[in-house]
Amino acid sequence: MMNCLRNWPEPVIRVQHLSDSGIRVIPDRYVKKPSDRPTPTTVLESPATEVSIPVIDMRDLYSGDDALRKKTAALIDGACRDWGFFQVVNHGVSHDLMRRTREVWREFFQLPLEEKQKYANSPSTYEGYGSRLGVEKGISLDWSDYFFLHYLPMRARDCNKWPTLPNTCRELVGEYISDVVKLGGKLMKIFSTNLGLTEDYLQEAFGEEMGACMRVNYYPKCPQPDLTLGLSPHSDPGGMTLLFPDEDVSGLQVRRGDNWVTVKPIPNAIIINLADQLQVLSNSNYKSVEHRVIVNSVKERVSLALFYNPRSDIIIKPAEQLVTAEQPALYPPMTFDQYRLYIRTRGPCGKSQVESLESP
Repeated sequence: MMNCLRNWPEPVIRVQHLSDSGIRVIPDRYVKKPSDRPTPTTVLESPATEVSIPVIDMRDLYSGDDALRKKTAALIDGACRDWGFFQVVNHGVSHDLMRRTREVWREFFQLPLEEKQKYANSPSTYEGYGSRLGVEKGISLDWSDYFFLHYLPMRARDCNKWPTLPNTCRELVGEYISDVVKLGGKLMKIFSTNLGLTEDYLQEAFGEEMGACMRVNYYPKCPQPDLTLGLSPHSDPGGMTLLFPDEDVSGLQVRRGDNWVTVKPIPNAIIINLADQLQVLSNSNYKSVEHRVIVNSVKERVSLALFYNPRSDIIIKPAEQLVTAEQPALYPPMTFDQYRLYIRTRGPCGKSQVESLESP
């Protein structure tokens, strides 16, 4: 990474500390410009603003009925082309493991600040306890803290950087990520087949040493939720995100045309979010979707995002089978490291990165 990513440009303030201090007015750095602020109805989480993104039961994918398998695969294909987001149930990840992993992270964020500070991160890898994305000085900040850790490739994994408290954290995290990565691999095969590619095409395009990392998002209560966001609008730069949201309170919003819709989580479901590298590989047959997170004044939120990514130094480009005279290659070849440097420098910026690469 570039030298500019070695240190944060300003002192890091923990958003949880601001929330717990009892302030009634949020600092100016967290106030979004009027056009970017959530509307009062979304902040209040009116049921009218919530919508269920496609919900897909994966059980039939493993049945002996070929028609049911094809029907489920077709539902996934439709969700990828129409939404770029969907929820899966009967996905094979233990509900108990999901719940315990989320709760252990909730406990971590309630530890004394000095304990969490042992894991304070830097922008060189983002690994550890953090409170900002992007290193440009003076950028608008989001109302959230997080913990970021690497899992794959093995050479990038350093379990010593994972929290030792609570005592079960490291064990649960390893087990949870392993199972969610397996789910990601199953979905990659389905995506490949649905696109008309060989079953293993997308996985092979990601490289033998693909990347997997997790960001645990902590959104503290906010005294002025109508002025800020927990996470600014963006599309994820990697391949796919598998999100286990907080089921007690909604927060994720997906752009649908000119509107933002609040996703209502389904108990024990995992939200699948297509990211920029799948948009590139599919030559825009599948698209990543802009999304953001709202906060509220009543409840904190904890969510677990698993990023399923290409190997950092592998070249990603549109699949040759999806390039035709009618639909030429829309994106130039680029490594994932080159691509994600943009968001690591500037922070979340809508879909400006992937759109800037599209051929006219």
